[in-house]
Amino acid sequence: MIEPGSGWPDDPATPQTPVATSAARVEQLAGSAADVTELCARVSVCRACPRLVAWREKIATDRRRAFADQPYWGRPVPGWGAPDPRLLIVGLAPAAHGGNRTGRIFTGDRSGDWLFASLHRLGVAVLPISDHAGDGQRLLGARMVAAVRCAPPDNKPTVTERDTCQHWLRAEVAEVAASVRAVAALGSYAWQAALRVLGQVGYRIPVPRPVFGHGATFELERSWSDQRLLLVGSYHPSQQNTFTGRLTEPMLDAALGRAAGYAGLPGGG
Repeated sequence: MIEPGSGWPDDPATPQTPVATSAARVEQLAGSAADVTELCARVSVCRACPRLVAWREKIATDRRRAFADQPYWGRPVPGWGAPDPRLLIVGLAPAAHGGNRTGRIFTGDRSGDWLFASLHRLGVAVLPISDHAGDGQRLLGARMVAAVRCAPPDNKPTVTERDTCQHWLRAEVAEVAASVRAVAALGSYAWQAALRVLGQVGYRIPVPRPVFGHGATFELERSWSDQRLLLVGSYHPSQQNTFTGRLTEPMLDAALGRAAGYAGLPGGG
């Protein structure tokens, strides 16, 4: 596991960054962060969920053979990208040997390869791939976040873990909400997480809630203003979906392009 202040590229934390060790402390630290940079620092050292802490650190020690000679981040993975994004991309959680290894969401695994390639085709990412933090990749007008910030066993967080981490997601969405005009949710888990926190930061969520599907769209309005936001659903670019053809490159480009276009980003459809 990489210690805060060790010089790891893009590490937002220092040895003085406060550490959350309970759900109540997560809520307090998330709500009191001065800005998105401080919030990401606090996220990156969180130890509130014992099962997730044990799993992410075990993976960082028992490395996959292909990465045996590489250090693993082994900590929660903070949001990444533009500080004032027009497009917010929401995923489920870091991959055990992807974000949990690199310290950047959707970096260093097959899902990320698909996602960054699509964003590059749309003009939202400057490189077609991202394999490690500090590799020169940048997002133009976009930001990536995960509903759960630690890699979970079997990619399945518990309800308690989801609810604890939701404080981090809510705070990050609140920090960037003024600029965001579209949210792309990768998978049904991310769709539901996005709806929960968008409701918490003032968007009107209808009952029954909008149903997830690939290419599903729903326009939301903020309660105290005329600000509107488009929520767009896409199948997650997991190997299960991409290998079977459930998700193709044109399908992913179309969903992300719809969100990017609504957000006013170049290359959006």
